Amino acid sequence: MPGLSGPSDYSQEPSRHPCLHINAKEPFNAEPPRSALVSSYVTPVELFFKRNHGPIPLVDDIERYCVDISGLIETPKKLYFRDIRMLPKYNVTATLQCAGNRRTAMSITRKVKGVGWDVSAIGNAVWGGAKLADILELIGVPKLTSCTQSGGKHIEFVSVDKCEEENGGPYKASIPLSQATNPEADVLLAYEMNGEPLNRDHGYPLRVIVPGVIGARSVKWLDSINIIAEECQGFFMQKDYKMFPPSVDWGNINWNTRKPQMDFPVQSVICFLEDMQSIKPGKVRSLCIHGFIKVRISGYAVSGGGRGIERVDVSIDGGKTWMEATRFQKTGIPYIAGGISNDKWAWVLFELTVDIPQSTEIIAKAVDSAANVQPEKVQDIWNLRGILNTSWHRVHVRIGHSNM
Repeated sequence: MPGLSGPSDYSQEPSRHPCLHINAKEPFNAEPPRSALVSSYVTPVELFFKRNHGPIPLVDDIERYCVDISGLIETPKKLYFRDIRMLPKYNVTATLQCAGNRRTAMSITRKVKGVGWDVSAIGNAVWGGAKLADILELIGVPKLTSCTQSGGKHIEFVSVDKCEEENGGPYKASIPLSQATNPEADVLLAYEMNGEPLNRDHGYPLRVIVPGVIGARSVKWLDSINIIAEECQGFFMQKDYKMFPPSVDWGNINWNTRKPQMDFPVQSVICFLEDMQSIKPGKVRSLCIHGFIKVRISGYAVSGGGRGIERVDVSIDGGKTWMEATRFQKTGIPYIAGGISNDKWAWVLFELTVDIPQSTEIIAKAVDSAANVQPEKVQDIWNLRGILNTSWHRVHVRIGHSNM
């Protein structure tokens, strides 16, 4: 498209932070260390996980860059980048999480297919841009519309990046029109991340942000928007990112029996045990009292669909007993699930300071505002694509060592 192009090779990739753990080099997929996630409520751009399906697109002329909006509407429109920036700007704090987050742990139970992610295919950012509901209103689609006069019920986002799974074609995904036209859903065409222009890895110059939904629907490097009658028929909607039971394998799978995954379930992860990683035998000194050591356990918890986190339970004895962790988002503002002062689309961080035995298993599980709770065993939610591993998060610890 004019102004923005998708390269056919990886010779012009952007630079990345050296601390990222690279899970795949081409296309580039990487995540930060666990501890980086709880160092701040808003994830620094350079430490935000990188999820790509092809070479990173290049902008050659931002003045020529535009988005075509067409399909089952009466007045197709071409919106230039400058036009979008002139619309009212909104800042939405939202957590993006790859559906494959924690896939590696699921693969230990039984092998799955996909990029191997630890627990850091997730990040929280302040996204700035125009609301999609405002943009659609410009082309004659009123707010809170579920079907256009021509029968459009879904909004398809098409990228410029080239994907092997699409036989060299562009990445694409869709959401229901009713969600796109609802201002309260906060769907953005974003051009800023944490107060700065998007960088190339995260969709420069323009991307979609669909809060509360798996990251696969927040399309980067936006080329066009189509109003369509049925959901997008692209690979990543129809033959990927669907949740199947453990009984389904590659020999009996029928992709048509499941809907594309949208909201992500309730999730929590232990990211850091303060003092634990640096303690070595002989250096415990006063910290170790009667075989116990004081540590601060910290991590993140999140749920999809705008559901808040009602509780994070932590066990230091393998699940026999539980304690409730402290939850927080912004400094100085008490967190209440569903509270008007909190960010409904964002994760909460949690922490608990406690004396733990010198050798034990620490577990975290979260409960969201709809009383959904994480399943205990990964075996119960195993699926061949390794998505949505939201089982209890377990960390095995002995003084001087941990599996973190």
